[in-house]
Amino acid sequence: MAASDWALLTILSVVWGGSFLFVGVAVRELPPLTIVALRVGMAALALRVVLRIMGVSFPRERSIWLAFLGMGILNNAIPFTLIVWGQSHIASGLASILNATTPLFTVIVAHYLTVDERLTGRRLAGVIVGFLGVAVMIGGAAMHALNADIPAQLAVLGAALSYAFASIFGRRFKTMGIPPMATAAGQVTASSAILLPLALLIDQPWTLAMPSTGAILSLAGLALVSTAFAYILYFRLLARAGATNVGLVTFLIPVSAILFGVLLLGETLEPRHLAGMALIGAGLVLIDGRLVSAVNGLFSAKRPAPHGNG
Repeated sequence: MAASDWALLTILSVVWGGSFLFVGVAVRELPPLTIVALRVGMAALALRVVLRIMGVSFPRERSIWLAFLGMGILNNAIPFTLIVWGQSHIASGLASILNATTPLFTVIVAHYLTVDERLTGRRLAGVIVGFLGVAVMIGGAAMHALNADIPAQLAVLGAALSYAFASIFGRRFKTMGIPPMATAAGQVTASSAILLPLALLIDQPWTLAMPSTGAILSLAGLALVSTAFAYILYFRLLARAGATNVGLVTFLIPVSAILFGVLLLGETLEPRHLAGMALIGAGLVLIDGRLVSAVNGLFSAKRPAPHGNG
């Protein structure tokens, strides 16, 4: 990836890192399906307004809307619901670790479903090192809960697998010539059409107590920042860097979440956090490959040339 791609990946991790904080506040007062439906519905409205202001035309072809529907199911409806439901049963730290399996699923799925993102030993090693970094950074206490609430853990793993398939599926929008902002709007509009009726039918939100100001603000942040803005970045990065690279954001999300806690909540940065971040950095270096190639080239240049026979 180019330096600008790494910058986009970092910004995306910060934006999505805040989603765990927003969900953690909202889930205390609202059921999971209502949170997810409001998240995509508000994001869809915001993006449609922005498209109109910017004068960007919105696709109307049936084939494109079928693609939006598939992306909305794989990238929103399934993973959002599974993660929010899982996070209501297990700690957010364990959810973050399980969610960090996304790059591992992505490199495997991309290997079999694409011709230009093949699995290599270096890439696999980088993904494993990065995942270990997430586990170390979040801490052993979260891992102790692995023997409890297996369905919730499987739900978060299912979300990670769905994200992997979504990143492969979403590559088609570049070839269709659809701008990232229009793709983001189409995806959340399609997923809204699925989730809003389900939330009305199952949760019956009109029977719920009025949420607090904190919950409402959290929903707004979740929809406008961690969904609308995030997916503009996501589809731009997906078109430029590919499915495997965009999946690396799940390694950086826990880093952002912990730094949020240190900077905003007065939490302490512990040695395990630094060790985990170092492992994540090492994993990303392995996946990127340029530094590894440069070091190998340096050592190759220092080796004496073999002598000829005469």
